[in-house]
Amino acid sequence: MGVYIIAEAGVNHNGDINLAFKLCDEAKKAGVDAVKFQTWKTENLVTKSAPLATYQENNITSKGDSQFEMLKKLELSYNEFIELQKYCNKIGVRFLSTPDEDESLEFLSGLNLDFIKIGSGEVTNIPYLRKIGEKKQPVVLSTGMSNLADVERAYNTLITAGAVSVTLLHCTSNYPCPMDEVNLKAMQTLKDAFKCEVGYSDHTMGIEVPIAAVAMGATMIEKHFTLDKDMEGPDHKASLDPQELADMVTAIRNIEVALGDGIKKPNKSEVEISKVVLKSIVSSKDIIAGETFTEDNLTVKRTSHGIPATYWDMVVGKKAYKNYMPDEIISIEAE
Repeated sequence: MGVYIIAEAGVNHNGDINLAFKLCDEAKKAGVDAVKFQTWKTENLVTKSAPLATYQENNITSKGDSQFEMLKKLELSYNEFIELQKYCNKIGVRFLSTPDEDESLEFLSGLNLDFIKIGSGEVTNIPYLRKIGEKKQPVVLSTGMSNLADVERAYNTLITAGAVSVTLLHCTSNYPCPMDEVNLKAMQTLKDAFKCEVGYSDHTMGIEVPIAAVAMGATMIEKHFTLDKDMEGPDHKASLDPQELADMVTAIRNIEVALGDGIKKPNKSEVEISKVVLKSIVSSKDIIAGETFTEDNLTVKRTSHGIPATYWDMVVGKKAYKNYMPDEIISIEAE
């Protein structure tokens, strides 16, 4: 299986299931493996007085809203998520959603998803991670806002509780994430430390970093996308538009092919090209039969055949069995 690409619709439906359906359509067109949403009951997730994050304040027009009020407007019902899964099955793209609290975890656990996706905000939520592990399903964990010790605690909690497997996604929880905060090499640190599959959940502007992550060994990429970056909502501006999403998928699939099998060998096309590009041993001056081949009377040039230049040391010191004019291909009489 190739890189698993997740189009993160998140909350970019703005609480409107019709927009959510359109996001599914665009994800399918782009060629991703899955489209992912976020599932929560606001009352179970946040206190009514919790403030907004700075990026949320900057990207919504309903100034003065609390985090509770913003999330309530973006919330979809469980029945709507069931409809979204049915629609995804119909059009041929995988449906995923991140549970953000216990009740939503129980709901999503019954939908037979490919895995349980955990957001970065739960890395330190030990009781919640334990409940997820007890579902005995594959788990994908984003690791923003955490250090290696935090990830180790979360990983061990999930595995000990019964998670079938854990894929760790390197992530920077900043929207948008500036390039000097990406620290993409930390993805390899996670792989080395936990000997598990790793990937990258991207919040940068553009598509360069997820492509680089694939070249570095990511087996999963998650990227926000939207129908329109100018829509109101906390995540639209840090998301790809549909064309950018499609471009990212194409680039990732190209990189997958380009990575190859790792064996250093000439390709079929190179074998033909090598016949006229790689050099063979030829005479550099007149050589008389019986004369010894030396570095003075031999040279290497492009020809269509002859003794490859790699055998230079085997030819120097041999005797010519016939006369040669300059630029003639050298041959050695079989002994």
